[in-house]
Amino acid sequence: MRSLILAVLLCAPSLALAQAAVPDHSNARVAEGSWSQAATAGGLEATFRNSAGQPQLFLTCVRSTRQVLIARPASVAAPFLQVWTSSASRNLPAAHNPATRRLTATLAATDSLLDAMAMSRGRIAVGVAGQPAIVAPPWGEVSRVVEECRL
Repeated sequence: MRSLILAVLLCAPSLALAQAAVPDHSNARVAEGSWSQAATAGGLEATFRNSAGQPQLFLTCVRSTRQVLIARPASVAAPFLQVWTSSASRNLPAAHNPATRRLTATLAATDSLLDAMAMSRGRIAVGVAGQPAIVAPPWGEVSRVVEECRL
């Protein structure tokens, strides 16, 4: 019994972080830029680039695992990516890859948050606590990546 209580107490800080509110981006300015998509060896990737052409957001379908990766450039690790849409938001556990310099969260292709991203009204936002979120338009490329993983 003591082990169970200790385990719960040790997990409490990470549970509190996961449940922290994702900021509301309803009135945030959508970043200037555009989405593009390209086939990858294992699926399809959509990239949002700012007006200077720098990648800001990546959505990648990994067909073999039926997962969608949501990533943004990052030079350091963070425990969560904050994903906001007009109808849903969530803190997603994230992993940092120093080789690609990306912070990535993984979702099953059937996750309802992906539907919310595809159908969001006017904007989607992906952020990290303490840094400005990337606010992008939910163009068709978002839907195409999700659908590619559901086939």
